[in-house]
Amino acid sequence: MSVQVPSRYTDPVRDNPWLNSEQQQTWRAYLAMTAALNARIERDLQQAAGMPHAYYLILAMLSEAPGRSLRMHQLADVVQASQSRLSHAVARLEDYGWVRREPAPGDKRGQLAVLTEAGHTRLVEVAPSHAETVRSTMFDPLSDAQLADFREICETVLSQMKDD
Repeated sequence: MSVQVPSRYTDPVRDNPWLNSEQQQTWRAYLAMTAALNARIERDLQQAAGMPHAYYLILAMLSEAPGRSLRMHQLADVVQASQSRLSHAVARLEDYGWVRREPAPGDKRGQLAVLTEAGHTRLVEVAPSHAETVRSTMFDPLSDAQLADFREICETVLSQMKDD
């Protein structure tokens, strides 16, 4: 015996497991764009600074944090890295003298990642090259209206994923 679902509860778009043509083309364009953009940023940072984008991102996020420090789990969240991947990256940045770890105040098990003066200096040296890559690759091809629309689209998609 099958149960008939009233039509007001069915959604022909949601009931179709495939993306429609427009969705598929948009999805593939997005994937191609982000892959190419990430590859360009990675390549340019390696050439200009000898560092991967992940290291640059850690330095940048610490530079913007109060006291130029974040708890390790907070830093993992903002750079969207696993705890183990972040720990490995921070260890390398410590080897360069750009970051140091300190005990978190009031938490014997917690650690802070702290941007050192040497790390801040390195970030200031590298930032103009990184900004130029992002600007020329991502923003220069867009009109002001397209840029505003793109930001709004990104914020809309991100806001519906906040609970994930």
